Amino acid sequence: MRAPVLLSWSGGKDAAWALHALRRHDRVEVVGLLSTITAEYERISMQGIRTAVLHAQADAVGLPVIEARIPRDADNEAYVASFAAGLAEARTRWPGLATIAFGDLFLADIRAWRETLCATLGWTPLFPLFDSDTSMLAREMIDGGLRAHVCCVDTTQLDARFAGRAFDAALLDALPAGIDLCGENGEFHTCAWAGPMFARPLALQCGETVLRDGRFAYTDFLLAGSP
Repeated sequence: MRAPVLLSWSGGKDAAWALHALRRHDRVEVVGLLSTITAEYERISMQGIRTAVLHAQADAVGLPVIEARIPRDADNEAYVASFAAGLAEARTRWPGLATIAFGDLFLADIRAWRETLCATLGWTPLFPLFDSDTSMLAREMIDGGLRAHVCCVDTTQLDARFAGRAFDAALLDALPAGIDLCGENGEFHTCAWAGPMFARPLALQCGETVLRDGRFAYTDFLLAGSP
């Protein structure tokens, strides 16, 4: 019998590829997604992906999604409370569920923080992609059929002109030296819309790009036909 796993879902390439990796293991079964939503914006936190797109992603991967909602200016305490509430909801829905997977790639401090938090809440964290060579992983994702677009750029690390671009070989070749090809240092975030983890590709249209907090260039992606 496969052990149930909840997956932390950002809507980006790393979460999508983590789902793909987990589904190739015969010892676990991903039963649902957990996404942190900034309530005032109705978007996934950090990525800025609309909740409508989030739910389209969840439908395409065939999994229900639990929303952990936080206010716009949430501090760590508010985030932890929302995360804990989301886990509690998941455990109510799937009794016995005690493992949550994350798409983290190599940041040891983030992993340690998650491990401590999960231990406090009585959960076991799983990191299916951790310690990956991100230069190789980025190309593996693309070669494996993952399709995504850059939806957020930290302009203190990377030029805003990269916002909205496809996550493809041309993008990887164009990234300046010192930029992680998976954006693991927060240089950029992506919105995944197709790949082996999706039953069908999402039809998205690119919207406007705006600068928020004087730092983050967000490109809006909408479901095709949306106003």
